[in-house]
Amino acid sequence: MQYALTLTADPVSRPLGPEHEREAIAALHAAGARHLDTTWLGHGCALDLVLAAPAADPVRAGVDRALAGAGVDVAIQPAAGRRRRLLVADMDSTVIGQETLDELAGMAGLRERVAPITDRAMRGEIDFETALRERVRLLAGHPAALLETLVEQRITLTPGAGVLVRTMRAHGARTALVSGGFTAVTGPVAHRAGFDDHHANSLVVVDGRLAGTVEDPVLGADAKRAILHRLCGECAITPADALAVGDGANDIPMLAAAGTGVAFRARPRVAAAARFRIDHGDLTALLYLQGFSEDEFAGHGAVGNPRASQPG
Repeated sequence: MQYALTLTADPVSRPLGPEHEREAIAALHAAGARHLDTTWLGHGCALDLVLAAPAADPVRAGVDRALAGAGVDVAIQPAAGRRRRLLVADMDSTVIGQETLDELAGMAGLRERVAPITDRAMRGEIDFETALRERVRLLAGHPAALLETLVEQRITLTPGAGVLVRTMRAHGARTALVSGGFTAVTGPVAHRAGFDDHHANSLVVVDGRLAGTVEDPVLGADAKRAILHRLCGECAITPADALAVGDGANDIPMLAAAGTGVAFRARPRVAAAARFRIDHGDLTALLYLQGFSEDEFAGHGAVGNPRASQPG
């Protein structure tokens, strides 16, 4: 069977070079695979090695060992049919570089109380819904206008997010931002990155202040997976045609359901559970995993208006 072994890296801090290609080829030969072709997908950041092998796991393990400590992410999958028709992405610490609730709590002087709960929830040490309600309750009484300030002053897109979304849309894929965060943030972020849709929780606001509660039902791990399945149905595709990306424990069911489930700079439990992981490159690595070359990336054109969707 033919496989694509994709190597990706950060082209600025630790670029990918010919030495990595040589080490990978030697490792795949040692694992009993035959190297057929090499394609550089992105200068200093991505290459594909096409190979013939009876099984993928021994090859992946051998290349991982050969490149350990080199700052290179390694992925292997069947060479044919890699491009996906649906992208479902987590928001906090994935599409954006922040944890929304931690930032909001910081603006309210509560970061030291909220951030440890966030970390435990994302590691899977406590139930996501319980952790969400506990953190939101601490914000009761604070001005809802903090959300606008949060979006304007503190939220930044993760490098590669816009290119990932625009490129997949340009090649016919549907794109959705699916978050355990809040629609007040996912709406602007979805618009900024170019997503078709966004799905998140809704904070209850009374007289211009946060009530300390969220509307039911809470969008958690099971809801993320359910949204992926629903979008697949709307697109007349199977989950095998979907790409999902996230970093927290509440993303694991969604990553497991997708044909390409990617743990992006993820917590250890999530990285161990996902079939693919990106620890070093930016979000354009998800395009390279699908075999896109950088000359196929979409430019910085206009983006559409994403449709807001709430749980339930």
